Amino acid sequence: MTDRQEGFRGWASDRRGAVSRLRFTSLRLRLVVVFGLVALTAAVSASGIAYWLNREAVLTRTQDAVLRDFQQEMQNRAGALPVHPTQDELQRTAGQMASSSQRFSVLLVGQDSNGKTVYGSSDGLSAFALDDVPTSLRKAVDKQQKVTDSNKSAYHLYWQRVVDHGTPYLVAGTRLIGGGPTGYMMKSLEPEAKDLNSLAWSLGIATGLALIGSALLAQAAATTVLKPVHRLGVAARRLGEGKLDTRLRVSGTDELADLSRTFNDAAEALEKRVDDMSARDDASRRFVADMSHELRTPLTAITAVTEILEEELEAESGSMDPMIEPAVRLVVSETRRLNDLVENLMEVTRFDAGTARLVLDDVDLADQITACIDARAWLDAVDLDAERGIHARLDPRRLDVILANLIGNALKHGGSPVRVSVRIEGEELVIAVRDHGPGIPEDVLPHVFDRFYKASASRPRSEGSGLGLSIATENARIHGGSITAANSPEGGAVFTLRLPRDASRLAEDGKDAGGAGGTGDTGAAAEAGDAGDAGERGA
Repeated sequence: MTDRQEGFRGWASDRRGAVSRLRFTSLRLRLVVVFGLVALTAAVSASGIAYWLNREAVLTRTQDAVLRDFQQEMQNRAGALPVHPTQDELQRTAGQMASSSQRFSVLLVGQDSNGKTVYGSSDGLSAFALDDVPTSLRKAVDKQQKVTDSNKSAYHLYWQRVVDHGTPYLVAGTRLIGGGPTGYMMKSLEPEAKDLNSLAWSLGIATGLALIGSALLAQAAATTVLKPVHRLGVAARRLGEGKLDTRLRVSGTDELADLSRTFNDAAEALEKRVDDMSARDDASRRFVADMSHELRTPLTAITAVTEILEEELEAESGSMDPMIEPAVRLVVSETRRLNDLVENLMEVTRFDAGTARLVLDDVDLADQITACIDARAWLDAVDLDAERGIHARLDPRRLDVILANLIGNALKHGGSPVRVSVRIEGEELVIAVRDHGPGIPEDVLPHVFDRFYKASASRPRSEGSGLGLSIATENARIHGGSITAANSPEGGAVFTLRLPRDASRLAEDGKDAGGAGGTGDTGAAAEAGDAGDAGERGA
């Protein structure tokens, strides 16, 4: 791999890490979002309240000043007009009223001496006419109210805010008490609207700054809070990888410090527990290995004696007393079974201790399977479907152990004929062993490779040790392969062995389960006496 490719992969890994830290399920992002929402809600609420209060204050102040000035002008100038003024008088008075400090437009409506309605308007922002006054406002101005103790005047000053072509206006009107013209006023509120817009922009900018500040604050808070959590996660992953000496640095007295102390206590207890279990496991393995080794010496002598007894049983002279013959046969059978059990236990301890290793050679699969079947006198009971010339680099002895256990198990529990087929799938060898028996019960399938597993509690004793299929599985595993068990749709059980065509890489890299032990593990399961006894599948 080139430096450029490595650099690109590093950049891609960092980018994936950054994206994963910002994923929606991350606590960091949720903290930032919550802080942002709280700050946004508070800022918007404060800005809205401030804008509303300032708006009302500005409009009310302007409105009161304009209405007060208009009312004063109506009393002083319009009140000085005769009851039936002329149009010129109305026009002149309207101009005088509009020249007040508030600079509003004025419209005066009256009747001359002939009963004709006359109008007088000032020069304002636009030609102010009666049509510019809302109908509802005119009706309210013209309505005469009953004079009471609480209502001293028949007519009142009314006002209304309107918007014309996007520009806000204040429109007001009133009638003179005792007769005279009706006056209307229009005042542009555009300066106040601009001031309010400037205020709104200022509040919006303040809200944005508050949101950014809250995000930065949330980031800082999240970093402070999540850094110990991140360290805890890394430590937990290291602990899960088997690094039991992992500990966290504890600082402070807060809840996170208590969590770190609890993690350290748990890790220490776990390390002690694992060390104790490992010590007991090592002691158990040593005990089994020592026991098996010590049993081999007396078993060798007992086996020699039983071979002599077996020769006497097979002799034609009939020298064996018929009364003790069944007992002798039982002793011979049980001695052979005990010898197989001891050898299998020693094989298992090699796997557990990691001292089993591969002794590789080029193997012709068809010849190897034929030799395995022929050595155990199974030629008449086994059908072989394997082309000659399929070669693989495997351990011949361990392959023989696997085949002997699988084929023997099929013959014992499934019955003949047993079919053995070999095929190639890519870089793998696939060897299938199928029988024609009733198959394996579904509740037994997950346990057929367990050590000492018995399918029926009512039959705890069998001819085998219950280790055959387990040893076969271990031998497949150190090759880098596997064995699976299933029921064929056509009936019977199928055991499928998968092995790499070249297991030398495992042996060179030290990846096989055997480790660096010696090569002299001439195994017990090389014989067929324990073939297929794991599980007693209840054929």
